[in-house]
Amino acid sequence: MNRIKAVFRKFAPLLFFIVFCIPNLSPQTSFSQGEELFLQNKPQEALPYLEETVARDPAHMQAFLYLGIVYQQLDRLDDAITVYLRILPRAGAETARVSFNLGNVYFAKGDFEQARQYYTRTITADPSFASAYLNRANALVQSGQFEDALADYAAYLSMESDSSQLEEVTKIMTLIREELVFLEQQFEQQFVIVEDTIRNETDRRRRFILDVTESLRTVVEDIIRLSSINNDQSTTTFSDFNNDQ
Repeated sequence: MNRIKAVFRKFAPLLFFIVFCIPNLSPQTSFSQGEELFLQNKPQEALPYLEETVARDPAHMQAFLYLGIVYQQLDRLDDAITVYLRILPRAGAETARVSFNLGNVYFAKGDFEQARQYYTRTITADPSFASAYLNRANALVQSGQFEDALADYAAYLSMESDSSQLEEVTKIMTLIREELVFLEQQFEQQFVIVEDTIRNETDRRRRFILDVTESLRTVVEDIIRLSSINNDQSTTTFSDFNNDQ
């Protein structure tokens, strides 16, 4: 398992953040300024414009998506979660993308179970969302759920056979299979040990019962013998008494 996670950490940036382009708006609007800075990878500068946009227009889905990603880039993960959860109930056609980004935030926080749940929600909303299978597999690896991770990696590669991460994913899958074989061997060895322990304990108890039974038999025989001797002595004494008379 440690080998798998060591290799996994080398390409942890397999996580994807979804960014969508929209038609250019007037350069005077807060959103267009924020979007321009965002696309220039200037999250800190883009932040106030995007915050102003969503404050003025709570229905601006794209601004919310950008804002969530900016919060992620600035490591304000709880703020990103708040933004995504705010728009998720009304995301409509964007449900898969919002859920996917939520999964990414929870993954970054180390909450792999929550990440898995949101990746699953992404796949439910859009079964063709290949990156959701990949990232869910990554979360499953972190949780030690190797068999399920294998299935998701295989699903991802079936959708993205020419993926740039093909080599890394294939290596992870190989390591997982080796780990599963190792775990199975360990289980079999432990089973044999347990089986031997049970057999030895059964034999020990059987010997114990035989020893106790033998001891009881000896005690009973001694009691019977002593009882017989006492009876003989009583009889002798009574006969001697009669003779004296």
